[in-house]
Amino acid sequence: MAAQTVREGGCLCGAVRFRAEGEPLNVRVCHCRRCQMAMGSPFFARALFDQRALTIQGDTACYPSSEALERVFCKACGTRLFSRRTNGSATGVALAAFDDRNAFAPTEHIWVSEKLHWVCLDDGLPQYPGTVPP
Repeated sequence: MAAQTVREGGCLCGAVRFRAEGEPLNVRVCHCRRCQMAMGSPFFARALFDQRALTIQGDTACYPSSEALERVFCKACGTRLFSRRTNGSATGVALAAFDDRNAFAPTEHIWVSEKLHWVCLDDGLPQYPGTVPP
């Protein structure tokens, strides 16, 4: 049996470290207004992992940004690291928080109906006005 891929990362100050095992469920860039506000950025680029594949060490805090998601960040430096589904099923990990920030490349853009007007999407990836269709 082949060894499972493990990728690690953490926050700016190093107080929080995480470990993600295996491959993500998907890798997307979200342009919704909640992600913009939560990240303080034009979008949230993240890899979605099954909650059981993620191990987090360090002192974090969270904010419930909706009924479905809570945003998790380092208590010491404030680095925004995760969007965790409140049902416990999955966690989105900020791509830039991985030690190898090029470990994953997004495969699609979601909620482009809410993207900032000056953001130009010319990467050739699929774009969806809302979430990905079923």
